[in-house]
Amino acid sequence: MTLEIQSKLFELQDKKYRDFQSGLIPGVDGFEAIGVRTPELRKYAKELVKREGIEEFLNDLPHKYFDENQLQAFIISEIKDFGKCMEELEKFLPYVNNWATCDQMSPKVFKKHKNELLKYIEKWMKSKETYTIRFAIGMLMQHFLDEDFDPKYLKAVSKIKSDEYYINMMIAWYFATALAKQYEATIPYIQEKKLDKWVHNKTIQKAIESYRITAEQKEYLRTLKVK
Repeated sequence: MTLEIQSKLFELQDKKYRDFQSGLIPGVDGFEAIGVRTPELRKYAKELVKREGIEEFLNDLPHKYFDENQLQAFIISEIKDFGKCMEELEKFLPYVNNWATCDQMSPKVFKKHKNELLKYIEKWMKSKETYTIRFAIGMLMQHFLDEDFDPKYLKAVSKIKSDEYYINMMIAWYFATALAKQYEATIPYIQEKKLDKWVHNKTIQKAIESYRITAEQKEYLRTLKVK
């Protein structure tokens, strides 16, 4: 099935998009893209998730092409059974090697299984894999900053210390979003400088860029930058 899928991906290839895409995802060893646009990959994933024998492709790791990783992320995002989704996700996460695949993978079934999801998030945050940690923070940001918010999640993310750019950027993104959605609970982390300097300043920058932060809040945040 892998060869069939690769053949289909090359049918959908857009070479100009491939060249553009390669510049957006630097630092990936052996990066090789076919150049299939995201809407086409999502559409194809919806077809494949219903196919008998799709496990053959899902088990054929690591993939050769970036587009295959994207496709797998979108297939996993479409799996409706939580247990099966988690089984495939756990198998795939160690092979995720770039921010795009990490950030665009968002299983729909998670919305109905938040309590079970939390246990996995806690485990992923302790991983040594850059994109497993990034994915964990992303899921916490996506699913637990609204009605299911708990201040303890802020504390958990603030304790993650890393030299990895893509982890630190996600921490900043998380705290900037938390400022937009849970300002009163989040602002002490900025006031008391509980984040690493780079993450602290990047959080403020991203929050100031947000339309969900008031003008007054932005003005105050500017005074909290660390030089």
